[in-house]
Amino acid sequence: MLTGREISLVDINQLISQYGYAALSIGSVAEGETITLLGGVAAHQGLLRFPLVAAAVALGGMIGDQLLYLLGRRYGERILQHKRLRRYQDKIEHARTMITRHPRLFVIGTRFMYGFRVIGPLLIGASRLPPHVFLPLNIVGALIWATIFTTLGYVGGEVIAPWLHALDQHLKHLVWVVGAVALVWLVRFGIRRWRASRRP
Repeated sequence: MLTGREISLVDINQLISQYGYAALSIGSVAEGETITLLGGVAAHQGLLRFPLVAAAVALGGMIGDQLLYLLGRRYGERILQHKRLRRYQDKIEHARTMITRHPRLFVIGTRFMYGFRVIGPLLIGASRLPPHVFLPLNIVGALIWATIFTTLGYVGGEVIAPWLHALDQHLKHLVWVVGAVALVWLVRFGIRRWRASRRP
């Protein structure tokens, strides 16, 4: 007979298994890295399948960027002239120059540029890059991004798994979440440091 704790653990695992892919897709529309890393950790635990996690977050990320691109094509200039963005006009102009010079690299790389996750697709849409160019590049970028961050979550789960073997299941889930959040923080910290070192 199962105890209350075992029943709740089974329920949680069942919920993750049943709704995890949809939650990953929806979550990665708005906030990608954290959700993707957690999906990788869930794949490592065997609750979700790695290829489906990568596909779900790639789909969500692609849809989110596609919507922002379309918004940028329609209202981009009006949004970019908003008073809250005036202090960033130098960065916006620099990004526009990059889009003009290397549109394909910018579309794929904007997911990896800190601070451009949301505004990047808006800028690309406002630059009038044709949809038939943006869509395939968006798909390629989403697949690369999803594979990298899902792998980081999976590997992060594998690195700390031996230490968690003896822990109680509830504590184990808490540690997974804390570990995934710490991993996200370390990745973001590393990206910020790397970008700061590249600035003149």
